[in-house]
Amino acid sequence: MIFKGTATALITPFTADGVDLDAFGKLLDEQVAGGVSAVVVLGTTGEPATMTASEKLEVMKFAIRRFKGVIPVIIGTGSNNTAAAVELSVQAEKLGADALLVVTPYYNKATQRGLIAHYTAIADAVNIPIICYNVPGRTGVNLLPATFAELAEHPNIAAIKEASGNMEQIEEVIRLTRGKAVVYSGDDGITVPVMAMGGMGVISVASNVAPKFTSEMTSAALAGDYAKAADMQLRMLPFVRALFSEVNPIPVKKAAELKGICAGTVRLPLTPMTDENAAKLAAILPDFD
Repeated sequence: MIFKGTATALITPFTADGVDLDAFGKLLDEQVAGGVSAVVVLGTTGEPATMTASEKLEVMKFAIRRFKGVIPVIIGTGSNNTAAAVELSVQAEKLGADALLVVTPYYNKATQRGLIAHYTAIADAVNIPIICYNVPGRTGVNLLPATFAELAEHPNIAAIKEASGNMEQIEEVIRLTRGKAVVYSGDDGITVPVMAMGGMGVISVASNVAPKFTSEMTSAALAGDYAKAADMQLRMLPFVRALFSEVNPIPVKKAAELKGICAGTVRLPLTPMTDENAAKLAAILPDFD
């Protein structure tokens, strides 16, 4: 198992000139201090689609050097080009990544057979665990439970980040893969329900700015204290709504700016948060410090 509890899908702080490594270091240190179990670098929340190859390499190296042997560093290496995903996955392994997060190919709308071939090609090329990432709302393709169950037979495919938003589908994934693969929630709003059904934690956006709260919630669920975990999940719900009132990572970057972690800069085609939504976020953010 790569981790239990909370892994943060990290934002990437930017300046006008590139990646803000000072702010990134501060963000990383706050994650450890907040008790998270792992970090994900260059996931969707990190805006890799707008980063250059040299920027991605810089961020990967920085995070691995900072955290190697402290907590697992998971690198996002997904692409809609299988060869590119293989190349980046091999590179991440060579740099010292503990695991990979690989989103389903976006835009191409691969068949389920195509998804099996895509993930198998990546898994055959590396010797570290892979977390498949299912987020059909962004990619246009749904990694079905039976398909993931087949993929889970591969020794290097260890888990899935399930962000389909469909609890019945997530339950079916857990049912089909118990003892073979781990399921993580990919949605902050349903972390505890997923864990109650057998999920092992969350790959979280909210923990960028609320690592302690999110970690305590997942720790309660892992300990079987679902009364506490459910209470925390319900308290968190308005915060999660604020964090997803606009396209991720626009709101969480604004929250990071409000907390003094980094500038809220996002890259086009993303745009800054509207004043109205930013005010709502600012009002609730102190409750999760």
